[in-house]
Formats: sequence, structure tokens, C-alpha cells
Amino acid sequence: MPIPRKIAWLCLLLAGPASAQSLSLDQALSAAFAQNPELAAVGREIGIAEGERRQAGLLPNPELAWEVEDTRRNTSTTTVTLSQALELGGKRGARIEVAEAGQAVARLELQRQRNGLRADVIQAFHAALRAQTALELAQQSQALTERGLRVVEGRVRAGQSSPVEATRAQVQLAQAQAAVRRAQAERSVARQALARLTGSAEVGFDRLDSASLSPGPAPRAERLLAKVEQTVDWRLAAAQVERGEAGLGSEKAQRIPNLTVSLGSQYSREDRERVNVVGLSMPLPLFDRNQGNVLAAARRSDQARDLRNAVELRLRSDTRSALEQWATAMGEVQAYDRTILPSAQQAVDTATRGFEMGKFAFLDVLDAQRTLIEARGLYLDALASATDARAQVERIYGDLALDR
Repeated sequence: MPIPRKIAWLCLLLAGPASAQSLSLDQALSAAFAQNPELAAVGREIGIAEGERRQAGLLPNPELAWEVEDTRRNTSTTTVTLSQALELGGKRGARIEVAEAGQAVARLELQRQRNGLRADVIQAFHAALRAQTALELAQQSQALTERGLRVVEGRVRAGQSSPVEATRAQVQLAQAQAAVRRAQAERSVARQALARLTGSAEVGFDRLDSASLSPGPAPRAERLLAKVEQTVDWRLAAAQVERGEAGLGSEKAQRIPNLTVSLGSQYSREDRERVNVVGLSMPLPLFDRNQGNVLAAARRSDQARDLRNAVELRLRSDTRSALEQWATAMGEVQAYDRTILPSAQQAVDTATRGFEMGKFAFLDVLDAQRTLIEARGLYLDALASATDARAQVERIYGDLALDR
């Protein structure tokens, strides 16, 4: 029987470096949802809530009692009774309602955790992808400085340039080599963070697959804000309100005392007579009418409503902030893609050719190279800002691709 593709991929991912291969975002998300231990722990809450719901629906156990009066053998009286508490005031139904509200909260909490994990994986994947790209750019910069050093050394040997320029080129090359080592370390850290989110202690991939570093254009704020009440965070806050109201109903039901019915038999050795015993008992709610717990439950219910309003306010504010950050960062990314990076690369090529022909000083080459390296770094920073904003939006609304 053939192994499903997703299971085969997870086996390869968890096998470690020996089976190193490329990793896509979809594969990282699938592995995270299947293997992340924190998500699995939150998923256990559903089973816990199911157990609480089952317990809430159970009836009180009957009570069997045995009593002896006058322990002398010939005059003792033995009484055996079976008692059953009858819950009045709808206590059992109120308990069930509280437990079912807890089940709804557990399911929504799991969904919220999945959205959070999805956002974390997206951030970690793109961080590792940028680190991978940063290493490639650092290696390109090193090759660029090596080319400049060879040109300078040739001009110095020909007596056309000062040895000072060769020293400057060597310093530039040392800085580029240090940048490569730093980029390698950052890539290793980023990959390890991504592997941890996918539930693996070791990095099981050697390269990340992605069509683009860009998270794409930001959606319109109006479209998302209209769905605030459909988000998991808002529904979770609303479920907390429902659980608070159910808890208040349960505490109010506790104000009505239970009735205990007893049936039994009594046997007197002295009279050699057996009689039936029937009894009813009920606490008198003179002092404790559960008024303190009712008040506390009412205040908790009010608190849950206030928290729901606070969650809605936070979601709307976070949505606007994240979308503004996303749009601004994408504007910067487009500027770098269309103008800044091509112009900086052209400046380096022009300065290098001009220096080879003796038209420019080597300082012009160094300045052009530093400008290009700095522009590449700022380009990656803009991409990071846009990706983080997208992750924040998906943390709130889930997979945005499902809404398109």
C-alpha cells in the first residue's frame, strides 16, 4: 500500500540532516500542525473539556447507611437505609451548560493556537528565507570586493594606483568575509527556529523553496474589519461571556437546597419486629443562600463582557496598524525592486569599469559598493517588516488565502 505524500514528507523531515532536502512553506505548515508539541498540548484541552462535560451530566450517587442502637446482643436495634439526593432548581442542567461552554472555549482556543502557530511558522520561514538570501547577497558582496581587490592590485603593480588603495580593498574584503560568516550564523539560527516550530530538534532541510520573498500586497482594511466578529479571538471572548453567564446560572441554581429521600428497614431484636423507615431531609437556607458566589459569578460575567469589548477594540486597532505597516513596507520593497537596487548595482558596475580605465578613484568604487550592500540590507528589512505585518494579520484572521 503506497505511503501518503504528507506522511512520507513528515518522515523525511523528522529523519534529520541525513535526509536533508528543500522545504516549502506549505510543507513547514503541515509539519508544524502535525508535530508541534505546544499545539498538541492545547488540543488535549478538548479531551479535558469532554471529561468535564461527561462528569457534569452524572446524577449524585445513592448513599447506603447502616446503624445500630443499643449494642447489647438481645436488645439492639439495626437500621439500614438507602438515601438518594434529588437535585432541585435545575442544578444538573446548569452544570451541563457550564461544561458545554467550556467545550466551546477549548475548541476555539485550539483554533486560536493554530492561527498563532501558522503566523509563527510564516514569520520563521520568511526569516530563514531572508537569512538564506542574505547569505547569498553577502557572498555576492564578497565576490565583488575580491574583484575590486584584484583590480587594485593590478593597478598597483602597474604603478597606476597607490598601495593605500590596495590596503583599503583588503579591509573591504575582510569586512565582506566577516559579513559572510555572520550571515551563515544567522541562517543557522533562523533554520533552527523554523525546525523547532515544525516539531523537530534538528534541521532536516538544506534549502527553502519559495517563489518570492515578498508577502504580496496588503488586503483592504474595510474587508477585514467587517469580519472582526468572525475572528477566533472575538468568538473566544464571546464564548467566555457565555461561560460566565452559564456559571452565573449554576450559582443561582445552588441557592435551592436539594431534597434527600431515604428508604430503609429497622429491626428490633428485643421486640423481634421489623418496620419500614421512610425519610425526607432538606437543608434550611437560613444563612448560606450562596449569595457570595452568585455575586462573584455576576461580576465575572460582567468582566467577560468588558474583556470581549476590549478584544474587539484591540483587534480593530491591531488590524489597522498591521495593514498600514504592510502597505508601507511593500511600498519600500517596490521602490527597491524598481529603482534603488538596479541603480545601486549599476553604480557599482560603472564605478568599477571607470576605475579599471583610470577614470574614477578607488574611493568611488568603495562608496558604490557600500551603497549597494546597505541598500540590500534595507531591502531585506523592508521585506521583514511586510512579512511580520502579514503574519500579524493572519494571526488574527487565519489563512488570508482562503478569503481571496
